[in-house]
Amino acid sequence: MERAERRKGQVTVELLLVLPVFMLMLFLIMELGNLAFQTILAHHSAYELSRIGSLVAGPKGGETSDRCDHGKANMRMKDVLHEMFPTRNDIVADATCVSTGFDRQAKADTHDLQVTLFYPARLVFPGASYILSDPPQRKHSKMIKVVLRMPVEKPFFQ
Repeated sequence: MERAERRKGQVTVELLLVLPVFMLMLFLIMELGNLAFQTILAHHSAYELSRIGSLVAGPKGGETSDRCDHGKANMRMKDVLHEMFPTRNDIVADATCVSTGFDRQAKADTHDLQVTLFYPARLVFPGASYILSDPPQRKHSKMIKVVLRMPVEKPFFQ
C-alpha cells in the first residue's frame, strides 16, 4: 500500500516540474504565430501605403515637373494609416524620395518613394512575451520595422 501512495506523489511532483516548461513552450509557439501574423499585417500595410504614396508623390497629368513631393505622400499616407488602424496611434509611417537616376527613354529624372513603417506588435501570451519583447519588457511589444521602395508614378503624356 505504501508503494502505491508514493507512486502517486511521484507523478504529482513530475507533473509540477514538467508543466511550467511545457506551458512556456506552448505559449512561445502561440506567440510566434501571433508575431508572424502581425509581421504579415505590417508588410501588407507598408506595401499599400507605399503604393498610395507613390501615386500621390508624382506630378499630376498636366505638370512637367520631375520632382517627387514626399510631403503630399506623407499627408495622404497618414490619413490612410488612420483608416487602416483607427484605434492604433502608435503606428508610424514616413516617406522620403530617393533619386534613381536619369531615364534616357523618358528624358526625365526618376524617383522611388521609400516608406518606413514602424509597427509595434502587441505580444499577448504570458511568459513568452518576456522572452520576445523589446526592452522594457513591461510594455509587452516587439517593434517591427518595414522599409519598402516603390517607383513614383509619372503621367504617360505630359
